[in-house]
Amino acid sequence: MLDCSKCLGYTIRNKSNIELFSKELVRAIDMVPYGNPQVVHFGTGNKAGFTLVQLIETSNITAHFVEETDDMYLDVFSCKPFEPHVVSGVVAMYFSPQCYTKNFLVRQAPRVENGKNSIVELR
Repeated sequence: MLDCSKCLGYTIRNKSNIELFSKELVRAIDMVPYGNPQVVHFGTGNKAGFTLVQLIETSNITAHFVEETDDMYLDVFSCKPFEPHVVSGVVAMYFSPQCYTKNFLVRQAPRVENGKNSIVELR
């Protein structure tokens, strides 16, 4: 997950740039796209901006671009491993954020052991 602030405004307002970004990101992290990226502009006021959805064979890539603040919120979710620094590099190349926070999670569903369910709550 990348939360990016103060991207170059024209880059997040350009549907073609966002589509190219999606295609380059899929290629750079060695994923297989399922169809073309969907890039839709919607919302009003401080919520307006493009949203990207790209299905990949191992899950999805989603992003929202906030025009009012030139911010971007990106999630790359995949069961196939990838290098997070590659994602940051592609984002920098297409959107030039002034700063960002990066969160990388390794997800694993809990397993049933000895016939007992395991429930773990995170807060």
